[in-house]
Amino acid sequence: MTFPSLLFGALLASLYGAVFHFWQGGGPGRLAGYLIASWAGFWSGHAIAAALGWSIGRLGALNVGIASLGSAVALVLVMWLGRGAAVND
Repeated sequence: MTFPSLLFGALLASLYGAVFHFWQGGGPGRLAGYLIASWAGFWSGHAIAAALGWSIGRLGALNVGIASLGSAVALVLVMWLGRGAAVND
């Protein structure tokens, strides 16, 4: 993995998390949670795609398609788990 791929992946995952926060709302705590979930899901999706040899939506060394799907799954999971939170930060 090249440094530009890492940088682009981090930027893309951050954008997903920020847009999801804009859509869902919440305070700075939710933003941090969405960003962390998006990064974790994105890089997990990329790693799974690399391990299984999938290349859907590949952009250079980055498996953007599966990584984006991983990010989306992680964001929805965090949103679902956060619904039961007593404090709405």
